[in-house]
Amino acid sequence: MITRDTSVVIIGGGPGGYEAALVAAQLGATVTVVERDGVGGAAVLTDCVPSKALIATADYMSDFEVAARLGVRLQDADGDEVSDAVALAHTVNDRILDLAAAQSTDIQRSLEQVGVTVLRGTARIADRGLIVAELADGEAQELAAEVILVATGASPRVMDTMRPDGERILTWQQIYTLDELPERIIVIGSGVTGAELAQAYLGLGSQVVLVSSRERVLPGEDADAATVIEDVFRKRGMEVLGKSRAAAVERTADGVVVTLVDGRTVEGSHALLAVGSVPNTAGLGLEEIGVELGPQGHLQVDRVSRTTVPGIYAAGDCTGVLPLASVAAMQGRIAMWHALGDAVSPLNVTGVAANIFTEPEIATVGIGQAAADGSADVESVMLPLARNPRAKMQGITDGFVKLFCRKGYGTVLGGVVVAPKASELIHPVALAVQNRLSVDQVASTITVYPSLSGSIAEAARQLHQSD
Repeated sequence: MITRDTSVVIIGGGPGGYEAALVAAQLGATVTVVERDGVGGAAVLTDCVPSKALIATADYMSDFEVAARLGVRLQDADGDEVSDAVALAHTVNDRILDLAAAQSTDIQRSLEQVGVTVLRGTARIADRGLIVAELADGEAQELAAEVILVATGASPRVMDTMRPDGERILTWQQIYTLDELPERIIVIGSGVTGAELAQAYLGLGSQVVLVSSRERVLPGEDADAATVIEDVFRKRGMEVLGKSRAAAVERTADGVVVTLVDGRTVEGSHALLAVGSVPNTAGLGLEEIGVELGPQGHLQVDRVSRTTVPGIYAAGDCTGVLPLASVAAMQGRIAMWHALGDAVSPLNVTGVAANIFTEPEIATVGIGQAAADGSADVESVMLPLARNPRAKMQGITDGFVKLFCRKGYGTVLGGVVVAPKASELIHPVALAVQNRLSVDQVASTITVYPSLSGSIAEAARQLHQSD
């Protein structure tokens, strides 16, 4: 029987792992985390934190353009007008890596303060209840575990015809070693990672070519939102190649050449591969003890993070549920609450808000346009931000607010916000979805005037369900 002094071993120290460790320690378990690269995992060291820091730097540079449109003229110390800013890649990257390292240190300190043991190395499941850790110093250590959590994340997908070299052909985890800003970077893949980093390098001053195999960028997102982003990309000088699948990437004497499946070639100084990710589940001993994996190698879990083997749980990108750090963290917490007998509610992804950190950002929650189009019971409204008075003051010309509700009841079912800092604006919509609020309840909540959030209330008013 599981008790609160249970031994818990967590393989992977990313959001799913470290949040699980904090919960397990709080509940009195003996907790060990085995992490290969550093606490925080890829999310902190090479993915979420660094990429969003890079994007934030690019956003600041784009503010110079907005300032000019608002009539502000920037001058340097000599009184000369500043037309644009030049980012030194090594300076930017050094700051980003320092920030990531500091965040990792802070997380490790918080774990150690509550009694969690952190081991640097790799681990595999030798048997049910037994972990073998290969530590960074070469020592092998056996760890008994009544509860095991696998939170090993995922890695960039690479193909035989597009092998990264870390210098000119790069994955998104390798870009922070560059000493200079790419002159002309070819981004292969127009999903979330590709779009975000293409936007970042465009803002930093690189020429950017975005190779998209689909008809539009961000093919998995709201079509109206994706159209806005692609239009912004093109207006700002990005070359977007739609319906153009990359077949191969090769080094040249001073750059790269990307060959498309139709025979066309694209030359640049660097290539960034953003063609998806693969779960880090190989070599963990999972299949040997009967843990079921999906076709792509993801661990199959239920809504309380259990795998198909009792006592073994999983969280994060290695499960393929939703590739979000927030979801990974909640999966990890739920796993420990369940395993250690605490009160727990199964994972509910309906109210999970997600954000794409382009400029403007795209934030979503609940159902989307595709689901609405397929149902006669859903109503929606979309309001362009250009009509919003605060947007006018801030020089915002692109973006919108979209809400979905149940016809006849007015229950808020979802929403899309395309705006600067949309990640901060989606929260009231997420609250409405999570708590099944009606559009009238949202509309009757007084907003600040003028504010961008006023458009959310206005959209709700337009969806008023009359008797």
